[in-house]
Amino acid sequence: MDAAHAFPGPMVAGVPIEFGIFALTLLGVAVFHHHTLRVALIGLAALVAWKLGFSAFGHDHQTGLSGLLHHLGAEWVTLANLLGLLTGFAILASAFERSEVPALLPRFLPDDWKGGFVLLIMVFVLSSFLDNIAAAMIGGTVAAVVYRKRVHIGFLAAIVAASNAGGAGSVVGDTTTTMMWIRGASPLDVLHAYVGAVVALFGFGIIAARQQQAFQPIQKDATAGAHLDWAQLGIVGLILACAIGMNIALNTIMASNWRPDAGDLFPWIGAAVWVAILASVPLRRPDWALLPGALKGSIFLLSLVLCASMMPVEKLPAPSWQTTCGLGFVSAVFDNIPLTALAIAQGNYDWGMLAYAVGFGGSMIWFGSSAGVALSNNFPEARSVGAWLKHGWHVVLGYVLGFAALVVIMGWHPSALRG
Repeated sequence: MDAAHAFPGPMVAGVPIEFGIFALTLLGVAVFHHHTLRVALIGLAALVAWKLGFSAFGHDHQTGLSGLLHHLGAEWVTLANLLGLLTGFAILASAFERSEVPALLPRFLPDDWKGGFVLLIMVFVLSSFLDNIAAAMIGGTVAAVVYRKRVHIGFLAAIVAASNAGGAGSVVGDTTTTMMWIRGASPLDVLHAYVGAVVALFGFGIIAARQQQAFQPIQKDATAGAHLDWAQLGIVGLILACAIGMNIALNTIMASNWRPDAGDLFPWIGAAVWVAILASVPLRRPDWALLPGALKGSIFLLSLVLCASMMPVEKLPAPSWQTTCGLGFVSAVFDNIPLTALAIAQGNYDWGMLAYAVGFGGSMIWFGSSAGVALSNNFPEARSVGAWLKHGWHVVLGYVLGFAALVVIMGWHPSALRG
């Protein structure tokens, strides 16, 4: 069925019913935060049932079971990559902790609130060239050690925010910026996102570091008897090298137009992470006991991502700095990948401003980004929208301050993509 003759499905006040189902699912996740997986799966099942009976799937508006299968075929690579990264980086975080680097770090971190702020800067820098999930997991692992497993929810929100902000201005630091690069944006077109990201980091980072220091002071000395395990550290390096190398190779292939659909063929990056993990088994046995919890958190996020991908969003509001700012708040509950895809199709955005908005915006709620979901697997107390907003309010403040800095310092400079 083509778009011109597509059946849009029943609406209420001009709003498709699908949005109501998705909104109720998100509300259920917020209210029943001890049953998030069950709520997400029920919401996904309800949405699929509704679309099978009354609506259509995707931008090509296919209906029925064939439409569902076609939609899953289009989304499976994204979902499989997320699954591989979320579970794989849980193993990576365990290997990093076992290397005893976190136990030795208090020797180098400042002994007061500035130690926490330096840790957030480390996460920010790591995320500029590393997947934000890995950066957040490493930051959470260090925090658990240096704060003796008493990490404030506000500081957990700050770790997620630092990981998302760090990738906002780099075409290899976030999936959304990579999408812009592949479609013709120069790395310089998104670089100025760091103006907002750095301002945001100082905005939320100092508050969060002081918040954490008051809750649980940072460990002043290295853990007694801690010794660096070079084998575990080598495993961490191997996993990261495989993830980064595959990401760069894949993006280069797609950006060169030699095989522009290469990223849609197979979950290369998630697979590369797991090849590295399995190759390292003879050296050190991974902590396989972590996988059930990581898998549960992964299925939760994948359910929400799949729900978001089925929303009948055909276009975004006309590009402006005001609507771009709004997309950042939308990104806290709506997956930023389809948002970015729609923006690329629409064109004429300030790509650095958009990268900051959709990249950082998901930090405002714990399930708004894959980094937040991954970190919450290790810190279940973070799975509360109310607690996240109450204690992580400084992330919202940081977003607003950073966006204001972008508008005032850089201005709004939309451009067409060259792809």
